[in-house]
Amino acid sequence: MSADPAIIADAPPVEIRGLSKWYGAFKALDRVDLTIGPAERLVICGPSGSGKSTLIRTINALEGFQEGEIRVDGLRLTREPRVVRAVRLRVGMVFQSFNLFPHMTVLDNCALPLRRVRGLAVGPARERAMAYLEKVRIPEQAAKYPAQLSGGQQQRVAIARALAMEPQLMLLDEPTSALDPEMVKEVLDTMVALAADGMTMAVVTHEMGFARRFATRVIFMDQGRIVEAGTPEAVFGAPKEERTRAFLRQVLREG
Repeated sequence: MSADPAIIADAPPVEIRGLSKWYGAFKALDRVDLTIGPAERLVICGPSGSGKSTLIRTINALEGFQEGEIRVDGLRLTREPRVVRAVRLRVGMVFQSFNLFPHMTVLDNCALPLRRVRGLAVGPARERAMAYLEKVRIPEQAAKYPAQLSGGQQQRVAIARALAMEPQLMLLDEPTSALDPEMVKEVLDTMVALAADGMTMAVVTHEMGFARRFATRVIFMDQGRIVEAGTPEAVFGAPKEERTRAFLRQVLREG
């Protein structure tokens, strides 16, 4: 089997140029340009159907695209299996729906990808999985099954599972949207702790208060395009575009 493609030193974690994607006649992404720098905490916000989730799913090759280019650590993303594998070893993904195996314990949920993808033996895989359960502060849940956990705990398990693969970049797609309000804080606190460790992160979220505190940069998307980008202070405090202002008025009214 051929070796994994080489990563380019000193390249940004993510470079996207001219990215466009269609679902049939619907254009989900429209000539998107975006660079994510090392240790950056990027928050992606915008109305439903604006392309936020599609954008981050293309970075991890969960969605294809028709035009443009994506590079992860300098490696150009193609559909070639060895390229997809190399990218996914660099990029962790957390979904809004947890995606835990219900018939496996918490520990085994976290250890499985280490065995299947990283090729670790059972003992080392479980040891590393436990270390990351400790990192997200739920090691006492290791022997339980997902159904025995709250939604917030299940999401923290999903984060631990992604972290155990030791990615260079974490993508989080609405990680709190499936949670009851009282469970949201524990997941957001976990993400803040990861950021303090210097993890590069891109987060799709509707939690604007969290975005303001957490992000180093915010992008606002609408109709498949990046309409506005800047610091949280600039985007939330003095947005330049009327579409951004209208969106913020709506979400702050709902909040």
